[in-house]
Amino acid sequence: MSEPKLKTTRRRFLQGTAAAATFSIVPRHVLGGPGQTPPSETFGAALIGCGGRGNGTFGQLSRGLNVKQLARCDVKFVGRADNKKVYTDFRRVLDRQDIDLIAIATPPHWHALISIAAAEAGKDVLCEKPMTRFIAEGRAVVEAFNRYNRVFQIGTFGRFGRPHMETHKIMASGLLTDCQAVHIKRGGLKVKQWSGSVTERVERVPKNLDWDMYCGPAPLKPYVRRRTGGTHRGYWDYEGGGLSDMGQHHFDPVQWTFAKDNTSPVEIEAHAPPAHPECCGMWGWVELKYADGLTFVMDSGEWGQRYHRQQPREVSLSDLSKADQEKIKALPDPDPLVSFGEAVKNRKQTGGHPEAAHRASTLLHLANVAIRVGRKIEYDPVKEQIVGDEEANRLINPPMRAPWHL
Repeated sequence: MSEPKLKTTRRRFLQGTAAAATFSIVPRHVLGGPGQTPPSETFGAALIGCGGRGNGTFGQLSRGLNVKQLARCDVKFVGRADNKKVYTDFRRVLDRQDIDLIAIATPPHWHALISIAAAEAGKDVLCEKPMTRFIAEGRAVVEAFNRYNRVFQIGTFGRFGRPHMETHKIMASGLLTDCQAVHIKRGGLKVKQWSGSVTERVERVPKNLDWDMYCGPAPLKPYVRRRTGGTHRGYWDYEGGGLSDMGQHHFDPVQWTFAKDNTSPVEIEAHAPPAHPECCGMWGWVELKYADGLTFVMDSGEWGQRYHRQQPREVSLSDLSKADQEKIKALPDPDPLVSFGEAVKNRKQTGGHPEAAHRASTLLHLANVAIRVGRKIEYDPVKEQIVGDEEANRLINPPMRAPWHL
């Protein structure tokens, strides 16, 4: 039986033309020309969030790549947005097919939603720290980047130096089941600097600011100037104080050192005064203990007594039996961590990949939950829920303002 003849339509003609074009790619060296970067090696990029961290974050995204910035987006661009290069709505940016890479430098309450939308749109992302505002967002980001097979790198790079290689190999081996190590970070968490203020005056929204879009998934509150700019860090609606601002820098590399990129602490206890429901405030220290006994401590040095319950203790080969020491010595060093630029070009997983970034930000969120509820909490790192404390558990996945949701 002969096949029926297909009527040629405009749609079929265009589809055929597109298919033919797929098999007519000109070699890169021809496109580039002598001494020129081939267009096929140039990446279109956009910056979403053009405040204080914007240019730095875009610079990190561009490292090791030939990048052309095609768009800038910020809710403060009302009146000057042309929806060609300057935007106020990130969704218009993500609709563009000529943009491959997205740098996100908004406040953290937008990090997860924009990252997920970018992955769905086929973009690779470098996102400012902290990765998210609350724990459930982090898991949603991990699932999205796994589903769409896109590249993600958190905007902190301390782990790329791979400090304490021997410690990493000991912990990653699983041979040390009773870990007595205690890592204490003293100071450097900007607690007072990024505490919120409850006495600020409500003002008229600036004409250049889309306040509704700024709030986004956070509650829509009356406009107060300190809720924008760097001082947004002092309000639970958008971030988690200096702890969230600086914590991922300090604990992301330590998390790699102790091979905890795939799990979280199980017991968290904080020393802090009663927390304000809207404003981040002062605290003294937080102790976070893993199931194997490893303890991380955040000691602010800015309130109350300094942490003194345990002394710092490292991991060493002497913690293992002679036989296990020989096993560690025979292990090769892990492969070098992959930079964002290399991952984009070679479609690999970055050193600051979504799961690792999520687990690092989870440290900060758990510390803040313990501070806010004022009691010791227990956490299930598999179910990613707080055990037996519904008030604390509500802070793991608080509601988002409609129409925004995970």
